[in-house]
Amino acid sequence: MSISPPVLFFVLGMVAALVRSGLRVPKAVTKLMSLYLLWAIGFTGGVKIAQSGLDQEAVLAIAIGIALAAATPLVVFAATRHRLGIHDAAATAAAFGSVSAVTFMTASSVLDEQGVPYGGHMVAVMALMESPAIVISVILLRRAERDADAPTAEGSRSGRRGWGTLLHEAFLNGPVLLLLGSLVIGLVTRERGFEAFKPLCKDLFNGVLVFFLLDLGLLAARRLRSFLSRGWFLVGFGLIAPPILGGIALGLARAAGLDLGDAVLLAVLAASASYIAVPAAARIAIPRADPSVYIGLALAVTFPFNVVVGIPLYMSAARLLWGR
Repeated sequence: MSISPPVLFFVLGMVAALVRSGLRVPKAVTKLMSLYLLWAIGFTGGVKIAQSGLDQEAVLAIAIGIALAAATPLVVFAATRHRLGIHDAAATAAAFGSVSAVTFMTASSVLDEQGVPYGGHMVAVMALMESPAIVISVILLRRAERDADAPTAEGSRSGRRGWGTLLHEAFLNGPVLLLLGSLVIGLVTRERGFEAFKPLCKDLFNGVLVFFLLDLGLLAARRLRSFLSRGWFLVGFGLIAPPILGGIALGLARAAGLDLGDAVLLAVLAASASYIAVPAAARIAIPRADPSVYIGLALAVTFPFNVVVGIPLYMSAARLLWGR
């Protein structure tokens, strides 16, 4: 199976950082590209939902996605709390229970290149999987603090005053709101709206994705250097957890009778870890967590693994299970 060009540009970014080439992408450009990608995938997904409707398969995919987003933090928190401490474990659980929109975009691009169809409702699955893990991880942390009978003054204050802010960050933070809003607009405007923006949301998409992944490759390699100094437990966890979670998602998708493309995207979402939405919420809800742990794990280990190895792995496993 050929490697997707966006994946190769991600590898190029990592190589450029590791050899200290001095290559840089301005932060303002990176922010604009991320906003564009979220808009394009949300808008296109809304149009696809309008075309196909929310049938039984779409409802099943959404239900499986939300269930995975709710259950994953429970497992990750239990597996890491004794090695990382309850605060870092809670933030890590939130990151792995939530999703990476960029990994989803990369997988969508690979499916498009290979001519594998998938439903527009998978954008809704991605958006709905963003937030539950954040809330559940904070609940797990509060329970662990209570059981230890040693909540800090800082932790207690954030628990009392932070729930409204937490829910706002979890369900109405910028990336999620843009994604959901674009999806609704695509759902309302349908094919007429898509034709008006087709050059932007289709023809331009892969080009922008290439430059965005190039920049993420640069960032991931720079994070990797400092992250490795924290020991190999986190590296091992970041490499082992994705295929396990992705495999569980594929098994559920097969049992539910989902199509091949939807199953691959569901596996990608389950295997990914958030490094955008979760850090924004964790700064407020889990202030004692070390960002270098959960951001470094998601961005420097799990994201490169999924982009380079995971997506082809989940695709091959799905073809084997679906007999194609």
